[in-house]
Amino acid sequence: MCKEHLKATRLILASGAFVCIEWLSYRSHQLLRSVGQNNLNYLSARKAGSFFHDITVDYAVIKKKFSLGIGLNGWNGPTRFSNTSVGSILVLDPPNYQEVTNDTYDQFVRRLGVYGKGKLGKLDYRVSIGKPFVIQTTTGSGTEPINTNSAFSTLPPNLVYQGYFMYQFLDQESNFGPGTAGSYLGRKKVFNIGGGFYYQKKGMFRYGNAIAKDTIQQDIKLFALDVFYDAPLNKEKGTAVSLYASLSHYDFGSNFIKVTGPDNPTSGSSKLSSPTATSFEKSNYGNAFPYLGSGNVGYLQAAYKLKDNLLGTQGTLQPYIDMQLASYDRLGDSMLVYDLGVNWLIHGNNSKITLNYQNRPYFAPDSNGAFVQNSRFGEWVIQYHVAF
Repeated sequence: MCKEHLKATRLILASGAFVCIEWLSYRSHQLLRSVGQNNLNYLSARKAGSFFHDITVDYAVIKKKFSLGIGLNGWNGPTRFSNTSVGSILVLDPPNYQEVTNDTYDQFVRRLGVYGKGKLGKLDYRVSIGKPFVIQTTTGSGTEPINTNSAFSTLPPNLVYQGYFMYQFLDQESNFGPGTAGSYLGRKKVFNIGGGFYYQKKGMFRYGNAIAKDTIQQDIKLFALDVFYDAPLNKEKGTAVSLYASLSHYDFGSNFIKVTGPDNPTSGSSKLSSPTATSFEKSNYGNAFPYLGSGNVGYLQAAYKLKDNLLGTQGTLQPYIDMQLASYDRLGDSMLVYDLGVNWLIHGNNSKITLNYQNRPYFAPDSNGAFVQNSRFGEWVIQYHVAF
């Protein structure tokens, strides 16, 4: 089976699964088909059907240097974790803000289109052109009525242009599939500097005037730079370190904000983008926070893998930290969310238990109507992750 497309299982509350039906590799071309289910929890629709995650074929025009592909695919920009290999996620959840249109204009970061990929020396690249799904069929955020704050457009969507480029100074990473590893646990010595983009013409709309209801269309323009270092410290002991940092500039149009939480145990349905919203209902807030918006975002994750067999035949531990700091146009204060956790690596990334504490902000309007941080909430999550 294909590890890039397997999904971790969140204990009791939620689960997801990917199955690689067929991944055939020939001398000059390859075929990938996978199917699965995401974000199943006790609030989900019952007896939900599975769906295709990937169904692609590509042809090596110039072996290793340039392959051309077509199908339902996730070759995305603008960052490394726009293309997460969920079988090797380092922290509890990948930085979801990097999956920039997840389940709005795409199907779990996949869309129909063409892509090119390859390696030119130590430069690894991917570019794609995709046809977005229409917003009206989404099950996620993006369907709120048009107002004076930017929202995903319900008008016929234009093509999406994406790309991500990384210079791999040390060991080379595979680009057989789109997924990028969260951590190699000391098996590789990787140091990459990357950058990418996402562009969609008139992907957003809003009213210029609430009374006149004059519709203004705006482009989606996203750019990012990042760096990834993952290497052994002591090969004999098996210790290793992993570091990732990213800086992003996101332009989703005027005052765009998206509020959500992974597998939220409540509805988390209130939207700051609504012109009538005065606050989130705390009873419905759950684990949601305004993780995506127009503005600038910084992200950092770091981990240290302790020596092999620290716990004897029960594996070892990998403590980690990650944080997202954002300055979004719609918010009066900066948005900071951070996680502290530890992976119990029973059998590497193939079988592990994660204990995670997250601290996140709650925003409410001040006396001037500006949305500012009102308080903070915390949560503990235990997750079992299996990949095979």
